[in-house]
Amino acid sequence: MLVFLRLETWPARTAREGTAELERLGKDVRSAFVDIAHLQPRITINNRVYMEQTVPVSELVVLSRQIEVEHDFLHTWLGSSKRVRLHGTFTVKAGFDLQQELVVDVRPDQIVIQLPHAQILDVAQDQVDVLAFENGFWNRISGDDVQNELAILPQLARQKATEAGLPAEAERALEQQLNERVHAPQPLRLIFTSRLKKDSGMRDR
Repeated sequence: MLVFLRLETWPARTAREGTAELERLGKDVRSAFVDIAHLQPRITINNRVYMEQTVPVSELVVLSRQIEVEHDFLHTWLGSSKRVRLHGTFTVKAGFDLQQELVVDVRPDQIVIQLPHAQILDVAQDQVDVLAFENGFWNRISGDDVQNELAILPQLARQKATEAGLPAEAERALEQQLNERVHAPQPLRLIFTSRLKKDSGMRDR
């Protein structure tokens, strides 16, 4: 009878110990996000909710880079040309729009973290230099000309940062930071979901 009881209780004890280990890993992942982004994500254990997200955060900035761009405006009318050439320096931030829920699912075979793809979150102007400001004899530079050219610069900075792969670099950086902080026997896997980007979440200043 004693042998029978031991055989009967061993699987239950093993299951409890396994669940306790998964909960410990869930807390480790939560602590990692708190360190990186002051964010406590929703944690599930084997697809069952263990902890709800407690601190609402709309964005997670991972990388910041300084980007320089130039733009040349030339307009000719009746043989008279005007020209404006600008050089802009911008700080571009890449990271994650977390308006959709960030979910961490801790499983015995892997830890799955699901969040949207990284994107350019903010483009902030640091400095703009006027390299050329040339009026034509009767084709004069207007205030609208200058404002239009100034508005183009942050768009060029955003495009340059995207083409340079800054969002993809942000995804790799987040994965590296999590791996450095979460020490688990099972692999940590990030799943990036695609969705339509909202203009409100993309700022140019």
